[in-house]
Amino acid sequence: MHIDKLLDSVKQQAQSNINEITLSVTSSWEQGRTLYGGISASLVYQAMREAVNSEKVMRSLSTNFIGPIQANSEFTISVEVLREGKNVTQVVGRLVQDNKVAVMSQASFGIARESKVNVPNNLQHNMDYPQKPKLMPHIPKVTPKFIGNFNLAKNKGGWPFTGKKESDLHGWMRFKEQPNDFSDAHLIALIDIWPPTVLQMLRWPTMASTMSWNLEFIHPHQKISGSDWFAYQAHTRQAADGYAHTEANIWDKHGSLVAISRQVVAVFA
Repeated sequence: MHIDKLLDSVKQQAQSNINEITLSVTSSWEQGRTLYGGISASLVYQAMREAVNSEKVMRSLSTNFIGPIQANSEFTISVEVLREGKNVTQVVGRLVQDNKVAVMSQASFGIARESKVNVPNNLQHNMDYPQKPKLMPHIPKVTPKFIGNFNLAKNKGGWPFTGKKESDLHGWMRFKEQPNDFSDAHLIALIDIWPPTVLQMLRWPTMASTMSWNLEFIHPHQKISGSDWFAYQAHTRQAADGYAHTEANIWDKHGSLVAISRQVVAVFA
């Protein structure tokens, strides 16, 4: 099931003034016993996006992954506008399956306005744009199904369970089957594709789960093609007691920083 089909369904239901959006997602988006977090966060975001004036763009998104979501089973997404101001709108979105909240997100949408403060972001990466990338290999019973929707090319660090001493992870990412019109919802689904940075330090498969995800978008975004590669550099800020704190920067093909991602990950090893 292509992501465009899912996002289009959210848009159509929201535009029909339906209070709750009803969806189901196929097993091609599974990650272990749940759906891939990037796709669930993307769908909740799209529902919130439909409730906000289009002049306001997403500035921040905080998502908590509370419980598993079963593939091929219906779930609902509901949206509540907490406050709509002249400049900023605060929105909450909930994904519920079997009467249990599985995902909860809060987003801040803000309009661009004149300001005397202007601090350019000059943070750059030094990775070459991929020409003949070495993609993430498929390992039976280890590589999750949802990876099949993406291309992932590593520049630094290791794949999960390879016994590396480092915990940084750098590389490139894009959709395998390009979207028709690349949106912020697509970018949300794409950014979460990378495995937790610390899994490369382990020598055996183990469970890990993202508990919370904070995503900040740097605007304005330049025009993006569905076939574009995005650069990704993630670093482990700290890990102990079964939890890892990671931070990542994401650049578009023009070298512009487009997003900052932070996650808290539970690691069961």
